[in-house]
Amino acid sequence: PLTAFLTPDGKPFFGGTYFPPDDHFGRPGFKRVLLNIAEAYQSRKADVLDNAEKLIAAISQAESFTGAHRAFSATLVDSIADSAIKLFDLRSGGFGNAPKFPHPAGIELLLERYQATRERHYLTVVSTTLERMARGGVYDQLGGGFHRYSVDERWIVPHFEKMSYDNSELLRNYLHAYQVTREPLFRQVAEGIIGWVNTTLADSERGGFYASQDADYSLDDDGDYFTWTLEEVRAVLPPEQAELVAEHYDVAAGGEMHHNPAKNVLWIAATEEELAHRRGVPVEEIGQRLAEARKKMLEARLKRPTPYVDTTVYACWNAMFISAYLEAYRILGRDDCRQLALRTLDRLLGSAWNLQHGFAHRMPESGQADTGSVLDDQVFVAAALLDAFELTGERRYFDTAEQTVRVCLEKYWDAEAGGFFDRPVHAPPLAEGMNIRRKPFQDSPTPGANSAAAIVLDRLASYTLNSDYREKAEKTLEAFAGVAPAYGLFAASYGLAALL
Repeated sequence: PLTAFLTPDGKPFFGGTYFPPDDHFGRPGFKRVLLNIAEAYQSRKADVLDNAEKLIAAISQAESFTGAHRAFSATLVDSIADSAIKLFDLRSGGFGNAPKFPHPAGIELLLERYQATRERHYLTVVSTTLERMARGGVYDQLGGGFHRYSVDERWIVPHFEKMSYDNSELLRNYLHAYQVTREPLFRQVAEGIIGWVNTTLADSERGGFYASQDADYSLDDDGDYFTWTLEEVRAVLPPEQAELVAEHYDVAAGGEMHHNPAKNVLWIAATEEELAHRRGVPVEEIGQRLAEARKKMLEARLKRPTPYVDTTVYACWNAMFISAYLEAYRILGRDDCRQLALRTLDRLLGSAWNLQHGFAHRMPESGQADTGSVLDDQVFVAAALLDAFELTGERRYFDTAEQTVRVCLEKYWDAEAGGFFDRPVHAPPLAEGMNIRRKPFQDSPTPGANSAAAIVLDRLASYTLNSDYREKAEKTLEAFAGVAPAYGLFAASYGLAALL
């Protein structure tokens, strides 16, 4: 959640990510915040208005990237990759400390560097990270798919919300890692993501991928849908199977959840090989027993109150899943993924596409107003259209991709400094006195839209031999060359664009 307090003319002067209902864990309660804000606005109004002006100025400068322009050099890629390597957690995988987030673009960049150089340390970072995430509680061991992030550095206790944009990009990570290593675990996780998406996030009939699934189903809940007490496991499984599951997933009388210490997050504490060795039976037998147990537990879980699924269909996030599902078809031979991806793309073309404005931000439903569009929608759908063209050979996908890029160059391009704004140049202000335009660059967490734009321009240039596309791609890279090294891991998508 995000709370922002604005002046009557729409300028923000105070905000915060989360305020509990009452004072809790050192955070002020929302009631206290409301009273303090009201008091400040009444008694210190001049200070509040001054703070609003300073915030507007800071926001305006934060992502304008004036003075960032520099001649582009491929050595920037090494700088970004080295930054990621320095943040690598050798023990638990991932980058940095708790809370630990997935960084799919960073994984893609390091995998590309390994492909080019065959330097093993790149592959070690990728494989270790993907393996530890797959064995942790941040991955839904029963239903598939990844939660938003881990509150601890070992990937065990997640924030339970599941986002579309995390799972599409992590699906690509696991598919590409499987291509390179042929590690069965990576294929298994990719299939698990697809399984969860198909049952929870996908509109299989019309095409489309929903936005997210909530972490909780009520204010008193904290991941209860996904977690288990030892008694709940024993109620679903026969004694021998329950004992095996408890050992495999570290289910004990005392679990990891603060709000209910009996609740356990499922994570792989003992591998199938270790369990087979301890029992003196074949690994295949352990695998079969665990598969049967997971099926029973998942069936029992489906009867619980289920966290809400946000069925909004956003163009940019759908495009990311279209590309990922086309990769799943190419790498795993999943024709159902190809069909759903193309059905979704055709739905976007039929309902969200406009020759003058490009793609709407949200798939309009009956009675909903047009939601406008942003750069992310244009560049990610253009990339998905090129992916579909390469797979099917259908010219209409290519033509629409090129038309979408022309919309970007006409309405989003910064003719003075290069690069693209997040909103059309002539779009009305977000609020009175707040006509701020960003140039989205940082991966946070979706790939930076300017980097994605450079990749699309380069791909188009390769097909058409249009020098303008190539020049605009290079100018986009030059617009951020001065700041890219400072962003390090969070400029990984820029590194991928630079490699191309």
